[in-house]
Amino acid sequence: MTSEPAPPGRRRRIRRGAYLLPSLFTMGNMVLGFYAMILGLHEHFRMAAAMVFLAGLLDSVDGRIARLTGTESEFGREYDSLADVITFGAAPALLAYLWGLEDFSQDTWLLSVFFMVCCATRLARFNVQSKVMDSRYFVGLPTPAAAFCICSILVFTPEYTEDVKVYVQVVMGIALLLIGVLMVSTFRYVSGKKLDLRRRWSYRSVVPIAAILLVIIYQPWATLLVITALYTLSAPVSALVARLRHRDPNAPPVEGVP
Repeated sequence: MTSEPAPPGRRRRIRRGAYLLPSLFTMGNMVLGFYAMILGLHEHFRMAAAMVFLAGLLDSVDGRIARLTGTESEFGREYDSLADVITFGAAPALLAYLWGLEDFSQDTWLLSVFFMVCCATRLARFNVQSKVMDSRYFVGLPTPAAAFCICSILVFTPEYTEDVKVYVQVVMGIALLLIGVLMVSTFRYVSGKKLDLRRRWSYRSVVPIAAILLVIIYQPWATLLVITALYTLSAPVSALVARLRHRDPNAPPVEGVP
């Protein structure tokens, strides 16, 4: 006994629902980013940073759902970028300013604006170049990683006393400038899109994975800061090492270095 095919009207509704599903995750991304800014205005910075991290999870899901369901579109790409400007550009910039930069100087809001502008520029360039880029790499620091790094600094730093307050504010200001520049740079960052989690893993990998999980459980904020900082610096450090090796006449040639 064979089942009858769905009528055309029902197929169209299912198709429209499939197109709407990735956009729902993008909407959730925007809502969490805006809510993070509301929490920052009430000085709940750790909870606000958690909202940004959760929004990053939704941001990674919407694109995968669109690819799995075959519903990728120009509208979805632009819509996702607009949401990312709010969540990964405006929200971390505002949180950093409210957290301590506004007490340092009247002009420190320019650092937050610089970070947000670099985020928007990075996203616009990604949309233009997405069809010609190698999917294994990102050109420039991805905006979610940039936002995670700022939020990790924000939540890891303890409540500072007056004698170290200036130093903490300087570190945050430098981080906004440096990360903003890395977003619009041409350094290549590993994307992780080609990582196959279904393949078989060696038993030797169980111990380091378990150790990392234990560290995350006992020191979550410190672990996030280390991971985000290492990823942020990975591309420029790799480029510097490759350039130094290329200049050494006795060193073997490095693949990918012009």
